[in-house]
Amino acid sequence: MNDLLQRTAEGLRRHRLLPPGQRLLVAVSGGADSMVLLHLLYALAPENGWNLAIAHFNHRLRGRASDADEALVRRTAKRLGLPFFGERGDVSGFARRAKISTEMAARKLRHEFLARVARAADLPIVALAHHADDQVELFFLRLLRGAGGEGLAGMKRRSPSPATPQLSLVRPLLDFTKEELLAYARENKIRFREDASNRSADPLRNRLRLDLLPRLRRLYQPGLTATVRRAMEIVGEEAEFAADTARAWLRAPEPPATFGQLPTAVQRQAIAQQLSGLRMPPEFELIEQLRQSPGKLISAGPGLFLVRDAAGQVVWHPPTEKTFQTESLAVQLVAPRGKVTFAERAFRWEHKPLRRFAKPTPMAGREILDADRVGEHITLRHWRPGDRFQPIGLNRPAKLQDLFVNAKIPADRRRQLVVAETGEGTLFWVEGLRLAEGFKLTPATRRQLIWRWT
Repeated sequence: MNDLLQRTAEGLRRHRLLPPGQRLLVAVSGGADSMVLLHLLYALAPENGWNLAIAHFNHRLRGRASDADEALVRRTAKRLGLPFFGERGDVSGFARRAKISTEMAARKLRHEFLARVARAADLPIVALAHHADDQVELFFLRLLRGAGGEGLAGMKRRSPSPATPQLSLVRPLLDFTKEELLAYARENKIRFREDASNRSADPLRNRLRLDLLPRLRRLYQPGLTATVRRAMEIVGEEAEFAADTARAWLRAPEPPATFGQLPTAVQRQAIAQQLSGLRMPPEFELIEQLRQSPGKLISAGPGLFLVRDAAGQVVWHPPTEKTFQTESLAVQLVAPRGKVTFAERAFRWEHKPLRRFAKPTPMAGREILDADRVGEHITLRHWRPGDRFQPIGLNRPAKLQDLFVNAKIPADRRRQLVVAETGEGTLFWVEGLRLAEGFKLTPATRRQLIWRWT
C-alpha cells in the first residue's frame, strides 16, 4: 500500500494542491478516510516542508460515540506532536432554529468552525478527506435534485470555503475509493472509528450508498465509480466552457453575438451569473422564466421583481402598483348540498351530521368545518386591505398579508386567491392557507360542512 502514498504525492504535485512550505489545517473526523488523509500528509510533510495542524468538530449527534471520536483525534494529535483545535456544536438545535436539515446544519457549522480556526492560526488551506465514492454519491444526489452541469461535476480538488472565500479547501483523496483507503488503514494499523449513523437508511445519501449504488454495481455496471467519475469530468468541463463563454460575453464592451444568438447553455449561464451578482439563487425555473420572457416582470419573492431586456441584461424592477380585486359573490348554504362558480373556481358544499368526532384526514381541495359556526350565509371574494385570519395553530388572528409573506406566496398571486367569510365578516377559509382555528371540528360539533374547490 506504499503505492497509495506514492500516488498521493504524485497527485498533489500534478494538481499543485500543496506547494512546498505550506501551512495547512487537516480536518479529521475520526473516520477511516480522514485518519488516512492525516497519515498520508504527515508522512509527506518532512520532504515538502509542510506545517500541519489538526481540527475536529464534534457535532454531538451520537452522544458518547461523538465524544469517543473527538478523544481519538485528540490523542492522535498529541502522539504526532501536532497542534489540535477542537470545538463542539449543537447541530440539532441549530437545525431546528434555522429550519434546515441536520446534514445541512452540520455542514454549515463545521465549515464556519474550520474558517475561524484557519483565520486565527494563519492557516490558508484546509485539507478535506472526500474520496471517489463521495463523488459518486454526490453525483446521484444532485441528479435526483435536478442539478445542472456545474452541480453534476461534483467537488473540485480545490475550491473556496463556503464560509469565507479567502480560505482554500483541498481534497487530495478524490482519486481513491473507500475500499482503497480502508485497505491502507488496515495495512498500516491506523486506528479509526466507524460512524454507526452511516448504516441508517434514513438520510437520502445513506440510501444511495446502501441500496441504489450496490444494485447498480451488481446488476448494471461493476465499474460504476470509474464510469460516473468520467461522466462528471466530461459534464463539468462542458459546463465550465459554457460558464467561461457567458462570462466573456457579459464583460465584452461590444458582444460578438446578441443574447438570442447565444447557445441555450450559454444563455442560461449568463442569466445565472447575473442572478448570483444580484444575490439571488440561480434556480432553474427562475432562469428559464427570464430566458424565455424578455421584458416581462418575473416575481422573485414577496414584492421583488426581475426583468430581462432584449440585450440579455437582468435587473431589478420596482414593484408595480396593483389594485385589489373588488368582485364578490354572496352564497346561501341553506340546501344540504350545492355548488357555485367564482373567479374561475368551482365550489361545492355538503352538510352532514357528525355522529362521532374524529380529526379529518387532510385532502387536497377539501376542508371539513363546523357547519353551525360557518352559518348559512357566506361571501366569496378576494383579499382586501386589513383582512385578518386565524389559521389552525395560531393563538390570535394575524394580518392576512403577513400570513401570505410567511407562506412565501408571491405578491402577484395573493390578489388572485379567493377567501370565504361568514355573514358576520369573519374569514373561515383562505385559499392556500390552513383552515381557520375557530371553525374546525370539535367534540361539540353536531353538523359538518364539507367544503370542496377546484
